[in-house]
Amino acid sequence: MREFTGISASPGIIIGKAFLYLDENLRIPRYSISPDEIGREMDRFERALKKAIGEIEALKKKTYSDLTEQDSQFLDSHILMLQDPSFIEEVRLSLMERSQNVEWIFFKTIQRQIAMLDNADDQYLRERTIDLHDISNRVLNHLLYRNRISLADLTEEVILVTHNLLPSDALAMNKRMIKGIAMDAGGRTSHTAILARSFEIPAVLGLSEITKIVRTGDEIVVDGNSGTVIVNPDEKVRERSDRAWQAWQKREEALLNLNELPAETLDGKHILLKANIEVPEETDSVLSHGADGIGLYRSEFLFLHPGGVATEDEQYRAYRQVLESMSGKPVTIRTLDVGGDKVIPDIEAVEDKNPLLGWRAIRYCLARTDVFKVQLRALLRASVYGDLRIMFPMISGIEELNRALEVLEEVIDELHKQGIPFSNEIPVGIMIEVPSAALTADILAKRADFFSIGTNDLIQYTIAIDRGNEKIAYMYEPFHPGVLRLIKMVIDNAHAHSIPVGMCGEMAADPYATVILLALGLDEFSMSAFGIPEVKQILRSVSLAEAEEQLGTIMEMKSYVDIDKYVKGWMNEHFDILS
Repeated sequence: MREFTGISASPGIIIGKAFLYLDENLRIPRYSISPDEIGREMDRFERALKKAIGEIEALKKKTYSDLTEQDSQFLDSHILMLQDPSFIEEVRLSLMERSQNVEWIFFKTIQRQIAMLDNADDQYLRERTIDLHDISNRVLNHLLYRNRISLADLTEEVILVTHNLLPSDALAMNKRMIKGIAMDAGGRTSHTAILARSFEIPAVLGLSEITKIVRTGDEIVVDGNSGTVIVNPDEKVRERSDRAWQAWQKREEALLNLNELPAETLDGKHILLKANIEVPEETDSVLSHGADGIGLYRSEFLFLHPGGVATEDEQYRAYRQVLESMSGKPVTIRTLDVGGDKVIPDIEAVEDKNPLLGWRAIRYCLARTDVFKVQLRALLRASVYGDLRIMFPMISGIEELNRALEVLEEVIDELHKQGIPFSNEIPVGIMIEVPSAALTADILAKRADFFSIGTNDLIQYTIAIDRGNEKIAYMYEPFHPGVLRLIKMVIDNAHAHSIPVGMCGEMAADPYATVILLALGLDEFSMSAFGIPEVKQILRSVSLAEAEEQLGTIMEMKSYVDIDKYVKGWMNEHFDILS
């Protein structure tokens, strides 16, 4: 028996038989060619490109009914990569310069591009190397006359164990037969993670070497709640896992029964529970988990897909799709949050020194109003299809908010003159994620229609902790007295000016923080759709008066260590906490 710990990418517990899927490494031949053979090699390369494109087109047709718009765009982006003239020219020039066979030249060209992405600071870009691996394998398979195994042909239920699932394999796989996923590579923003969550398949990624241990037919336990995988459990562990699975199923059924019920405390305080999304296709999960709306749509993912920045019409269609899917429920879309740890192709906002404190988010948008206005036009055009709210990220003071509102007014005037319809009642709010914004919340509240607290950055900036630095990660503490005081200040000042306050950072999804945030006066919680039922259950099982009593005790404590210990002890005593 072996136990592995990785990244919880999709919740749930599953026990089953492993299917080891290894697309074995290709042996790439390397040999010299004469100058008069270069033309023949290029012909072989171009035929392989055409065959690879034909494969993708066939995949689109075969899986058409299951394809989301994002998946279709993803496949189109692979076609664009294969048709990229600059890429083809790079291969041709290398072929002429080095006089080696085209398989080797193509392989080395792809490897150079992968190395560039691997060195990127942004995790999302690093994970996009999988796209290059995907198209590389397609072309090489044709150059080497090799057939690949297809996951579409699975005929029995299995737990998929693989090193790094290619996006095209993920799209083509028989999702009814794959009950869990355990993977060496990957993170929460990878295509595999997004797909697993969409289809509610328990998944643990980032396991490093699971494929070196597991063999097809092994019994395996995938616990997406704890991020653990157990291979060939003994009888005692097997029974424990069975009980955990049964408890999970029973718990999920009970939580989903709350979908139609409001998030209301025992003494009648009503709280809105909304969802965070990254792509339009997540709205099905948002609705199935009983969300009151979308509290954060991270629009920068429209700019991160391979193939370049989304056009105005592409953005408009994505925003419209989300608004229509939510059938009148409110949708808050955050404007472009580029820079910092979000490096976006074709947008120059990369800095070597202190990128998280530099030219990013609203600062970038106000400097590049051409990009900003395109997004605002798309948002306004889509607003007639639902209840849209616009939110500006990383506002640090009133000057930035005033300027952002001025740009919005300029776009409104343009659309008026052009006779393009849009809603005249769009609430415009800001994210509070910079200490200066929290400290001047009373000033900002006079110009904003709502606040949304982004705790991921607010905690980082308040405690001066790089949450990506493993040496000090233990100090990234949401229950730090300084953080709690800032949150209270923001909420009190917002309410004094009669505007609501939500929270869209990870703290909102932390069940241990639910009672504290309730007592602090938070109006809206926004989180991954999976987290909504658990937070709702806690809110429906406590009174506001009881929560405020606990807050009184907590706010008198001087150390986050004491607060953390007290909160977790009290919550575990009163509630069945999943995480």
